[in-house]
Amino acid sequence: MTAPTFSALDHLHMAHALRLAELGLYTTQPNPRVGCVIAHGDDIVGTGWHQRAGEPHAEVYALREAGERARGATAYVTLEPCAHHGRTPPCADALVAAGVARVVIAAEDPFPKVDGRGIEKLRAAGIVVETGLMRDAARELNIGFFSRIERGRPWVRVKLAMSLDGRTALANGESKWITGEAAREDVQRWRARSSAILTGSGTVLADNPRLTVRMKGVTTQPMRVVLDRLLRTPKGSQVLDGQMPTLMLHGHSAKPDVRFANVECIPVAESGHTFDLAAALALLAERDCNEVQVESGPTLCGALIAAGLADELLLYVAPVLLGDHAMPLLGLPALTDMSRRWNLKMVDQRQVGADLRLRLRPV
Repeated sequence: MTAPTFSALDHLHMAHALRLAELGLYTTQPNPRVGCVIAHGDDIVGTGWHQRAGEPHAEVYALREAGERARGATAYVTLEPCAHHGRTPPCADALVAAGVARVVIAAEDPFPKVDGRGIEKLRAAGIVVETGLMRDAARELNIGFFSRIERGRPWVRVKLAMSLDGRTALANGESKWITGEAAREDVQRWRARSSAILTGSGTVLADNPRLTVRMKGVTTQPMRVVLDRLLRTPKGSQVLDGQMPTLMLHGHSAKPDVRFANVECIPVAESGHTFDLAAALALLAERDCNEVQVESGPTLCGALIAAGLADELLLYVAPVLLGDHAMPLLGLPALTDMSRRWNLKMVDQRQVGADLRLRLRPV
């Protein structure tokens, strides 16, 4: 089949739809972020975006705004319209009923109840359907959703902060603060778009973190997940405050006690004296986690990278030096030759206050 040829106007409207979809960056979990623009040529008659799970999808909002003007129009949607009854009716049916003439889709939806069925339903009704316009951008916006559906595990983002000499804390464990206020505020935005914040018991014991989003306007919080094989987390830890969901993943030999009365404790498979990290991530996918942000020490972060389970590094580099006795960035196995090194590609780099933020992904 010949790939469709899209006009400059098609690109303009789809870019608009993607900007609308991004408005749901912090609110749609576990659903994908989706935007829709309905237009006759350069005349936009309806726009919409999916705001939160259980509420109308982007197409519904756009069709409501367009009304009768949707008839004969082109609908630009960042993700294939759904074809099944979930908490809302099928969007493909709504587009058919509205009489749109053409639907341009950025990315196909791999969710088993959709997976091409929305496209088939539209085409069966005589609507022209074209796919693939700005597909990469649409997938990037929902990178965790696609990871969960296609790979059976969340997209894992490892957040790290280090000095110029690659150190994360002083030898005595003191780490507040390597980076400046602007970088710490930036971390809050990445937390807010995540389904879960993952840490290890060592970090809980050392830092007693809250692992919450402290950002104005955010009304939902990611799930807090602690890998605590032996259930060492002490009573009174901030992750046990009961103010929001906390999931404690532990080894089969450990038995939850009264400390964890308001926390869900689940045993996870072990490999020797360590967690089966792939099994832990699969469990989070079953809990509808799309993006997981890891905020932990060098042991857990290094283990995820060594196991090939870290999809992205969010690395803040501060213009300071901590010296060679300070703690290292990652705990990785020793290499015997350079061919075995971990190669990364730069996705993005930018100045955040006085610090440098790097986004890196394995090659």
